[in-house]
Amino acid sequence: MVNIKDLFQKGYKYHQEGNLDAAITFYLKILNEQPEHTDTTFLIGTLHLQQGNLDAATVFLKKAIELKPNYAMAYNNLGAVQQAQGKFDEAIGSYRLAIKLKPDDAEVHKNLGHALREKGKLDEAIASYRQATALNPNNAEAHNDLGAALQKSGKLDEAIESHRQAIRLKPDYAMAYGNLGAALKEQGKLDEAIASYRQATALNPNNAEAHNDLGAALQKSGKLDEAIESHRQALSLKPDYAEAHNNLGTALQEQYKLDEAIASYRQALSLKPEYAEAYYNLGNALKTHGKIDEAIKSYKQAIRLKPDYATAYVNLGLALQEQGKLDEAAASYGRALSLKPDHAEAYNNLGAALHEQGKLDEAVASYNRAIGLKSDYVDAHTNRSFALLLTENFEQGWQEYEWRLRAKNRVSPTFQQPRWDGSLLNGRSILVHAEQGLGDTIQFIRYLPLVRARGGYVIFKCQPNLFRLLRGCKGFDEIIKQTPTHQSAVRFDIHIPLLSLPGIFGTTLDTIPSDASYITVDPTLVTQWQMRLGHNEDFKIGIVWAGSPKHNMDRRRSCSLADFAPLTDPSDPSPTSFWRGVIRVGTPSLTFYSLQKGPASVEVNDPPKGMNIINLADELDDFTDTAAVIANLDLVISVDTAVAHLAGAIGKTVWTLLPFMPDWRWLQNRDDSPWYPSMRLFRQIKPNDWSGVFERVKKALISNFGLQIADCGKNNPNSAFRQICRVD
Repeated sequence: MVNIKDLFQKGYKYHQEGNLDAAITFYLKILNEQPEHTDTTFLIGTLHLQQGNLDAATVFLKKAIELKPNYAMAYNNLGAVQQAQGKFDEAIGSYRLAIKLKPDDAEVHKNLGHALREKGKLDEAIASYRQATALNPNNAEAHNDLGAALQKSGKLDEAIESHRQAIRLKPDYAMAYGNLGAALKEQGKLDEAIASYRQATALNPNNAEAHNDLGAALQKSGKLDEAIESHRQALSLKPDYAEAHNNLGTALQEQYKLDEAIASYRQALSLKPEYAEAYYNLGNALKTHGKIDEAIKSYKQAIRLKPDYATAYVNLGLALQEQGKLDEAAASYGRALSLKPDHAEAYNNLGAALHEQGKLDEAVASYNRAIGLKSDYVDAHTNRSFALLLTENFEQGWQEYEWRLRAKNRVSPTFQQPRWDGSLLNGRSILVHAEQGLGDTIQFIRYLPLVRARGGYVIFKCQPNLFRLLRGCKGFDEIIKQTPTHQSAVRFDIHIPLLSLPGIFGTTLDTIPSDASYITVDPTLVTQWQMRLGHNEDFKIGIVWAGSPKHNMDRRRSCSLADFAPLTDPSDPSPTSFWRGVIRVGTPSLTFYSLQKGPASVEVNDPPKGMNIINLADELDDFTDTAAVIANLDLVISVDTAVAHLAGAIGKTVWTLLPFMPDWRWLQNRDDSPWYPSMRLFRQIKPNDWSGVFERVKKALISNFGLQIADCGKNNPNSAFRQICRVD
């Protein structure tokens, strides 16, 4: 006769030892003899749960409950099966029945907490975990689980204390250290978080997730090399860890290792094709790399996978805006706001798109919404200042413009000395320090005489490549060069950034210091260049067609050398062509001098047909040389770059070519500049329409400088003397 008790003891022993195959052999022998043996039925169900055979586990556990309706542990284990199947409501019901039958079982309360947390019922989950810790105060796992629920509900202080209690009870509890690190990271206590993550990895060096989390904290604290090493350690332990590939990509991207970052994101996506965040990050890297079409595709894929991905809509809008697709960009920002009405960044970017379209009132309203949601939103304040200044609202505009000094990407000096408020200096020394671009320095150095008039000793710190040009200017007692560290060896009492001076002096249109020439050109250099250029009697035009590609407005403000073709092409049949009906013989009437520097200067090697152009780029060491060249020219035609400012500052006639929506300093609806009396503005009438601008420039050249056809060989239409002459 079969001894059921003996079989049960042997099966249970194997079960406890983890030898599940041996255990089930004995359990099945029992059921073969006694089909309604309740405990064996329960244990077979539990064993199937342990093996992941969830359907079989359900059958046996329900059978155990049928045999013994008050079987609390069967209800608990059935709840675990249902939870593993994602049937959280059923699991919660099973756990509650188990608790009703056995209210003092801490483990069941903890399991109920798990199911409630998965269901998103955090307050109820926290209550269950608290009950578990009350029933068994020494259960480290329950304290850790309570901490996780508290953290998810935003109660970070309580979460941290719960994790610390779990660690006190179980000092080698790696998971609790990891969770503590996550809570500390969320609180912004990065050094403590990193220490906790390091402890987690020390206790469990083979835990890839802990290394990945450590990497994320290191990255957030700016320790990118260490972050990359941690993510790579995670991947060495778990090569198919898509999240670690994604995080490695974000760290590499912060180091501007864009090709490596893109490769990491693509690897993450090969492992996890439905990974919306990786597509989003890939889009960011591609956009930074200048691969805008690919970036747009990546953002759209992220949105396809995650239709409520508001931030992806925002960045998609930025990419579309960079392509000049302003209506599509605005629609993308609008979609982001429909998903997340409190998305301040979307309002700011929508404002920028509206601004670029010339809808300035709507743009300001959008900036206002962004600031209403995030009062210290630097970019929105700065963008609002641009719109206010552009519309001549100087009083508010200058005040808002001070927000530029708080920008994250701004490299600016820090001083112990106080900032000047515009009061009388009474002999104190003041450091006025240049900021932003070279054109800004050239434009606003005009304010230094006003500073000096307040009765102090003025020290001006400028960019090294402007030092030689500006050292002869008025308005300062001493001039020094900027250093890479922005530190100054000179002593001074107070300081002020250069571009804060218009606001300090309450500048209006009527009070702009607008001397015709306030920068003096080195006369020796002027003479040297006169000897070089003076033998040429042609009408001399200096040209610049592109600014720095790093400038955030470069897409709009720069054109190409090819756009100058209407001024030079002898095959142009239009009635206003310089060359219409003319046989060009000998020296042409117009000579263009390229003042272009940077990557775009290579375009001079392939000039438009008919352009007589001389490339001076390699001979211009700094702006002192450029100024001396300009002094020997008849005209400068430039897009919105420092050269345009330089020409205006030395009083040379300069025609500045502006995009449809220009920088704030050029204002609106005028063809002159209150900043430079010698400047004329040529604006795009519609976005990206450089052809219309150059048609107007061509007509202006003919009408303003008296260029006309002069026939010096009336009796011989093919005379070598027939040429274009400049009539004085």
